[in-house]
Amino acid sequence: MTDVPTRHLGELAVSAQGLGCMGMSHGYGATDDAESVATLHRALDLGVTLLDTADFYGSGHNEELIGRAVAGRRDRVVLATKFGFANRLGEPTLVRGDAAYVRQACEASLRRLGVDHIDLFYQHRVDPQVPIEETVGAMAELVRAGKVRHLGLSEAGAQTIRRAHAVHPIAALQSEWSLWSRDLEAEIVPVCRELGVGVVPYAPLGRGFLTGRYGSVEKLAESDVRRGHPRFADGNRERNLAIVAKLDELAAAKGVTAGQLALAWVQHRGEDVVPIPGTRRQRYLEENLAALAVELSPEDLAAIEAAAPPGEIAGTRYDATGLTFVNG
Repeated sequence: MTDVPTRHLGELAVSAQGLGCMGMSHGYGATDDAESVATLHRALDLGVTLLDTADFYGSGHNEELIGRAVAGRRDRVVLATKFGFANRLGEPTLVRGDAAYVRQACEASLRRLGVDHIDLFYQHRVDPQVPIEETVGAMAELVRAGKVRHLGLSEAGAQTIRRAHAVHPIAALQSEWSLWSRDLEAEIVPVCRELGVGVVPYAPLGRGFLTGRYGSVEKLAESDVRRGHPRFADGNRERNLAIVAKLDELAAAKGVTAGQLALAWVQHRGEDVVPIPGTRRQRYLEENLAALAVELSPEDLAAIEAAAPPGEIAGTRYDATGLTFVNG
């Protein structure tokens, strides 16, 4: 597959599926830079243009890795990065959105990425202590200075999106969206569509759970953050696996994997939706991209949603602390 279709996030043209790069630097166990760079190059060769990173991932390592991988290929890449977590990994969580920090974070990201501009600059989490108008105002200054091309928010609530968009057009909202994380559908997605804001679902495969590969947390590295996620916990995991089993049956009937079916469902949410499944392995990259070719009829979509009704998903998507930083 070499012809990935194009979708738009606001006025920004990107591949219909992007690549989430977090796991190349932290979160999911041991990393391998050489393997990650090979996967990044393969993604570009296959037609993926949107690469998603953040200054927090690996305490800057991920941006440096992406920078090395795209050197000499910058014209083929839409670089998206995020700022907002002012702490390093392992330290108490600190979110900052003040104007001085916005400028500081941008300069640091440009340096690590080795580029002169960022195509899509997101606020990673909304700072409850700083008016969104101040944060987006500082981000807009970066656009005027040529250091940033388009602006985004991550895990922002509907009213925050409205207020931000009134200061400067917001191209994209990045939030968790999958068959087992659908809370943004009632209010947030309609507001995005009213304003022309594209939606970038992260974790569209439920952090890999919807692929069926994680029947036991014993398969996860000791350092894997999913060991602490409520939906992977004993009791919840077994109930959620029953849902994956239903997806497996539907997927088999279409000749695809459960993960491809779940990802195709996200791709079918709309032409303004660009999921960013994450992987550091070429095998899974190619499997994910193949989901773009999976056609789902209205009957297929209804059957998929019936197999994974929101009310039957066991556990919250983050623990209590993590939930305090979403929908701000």
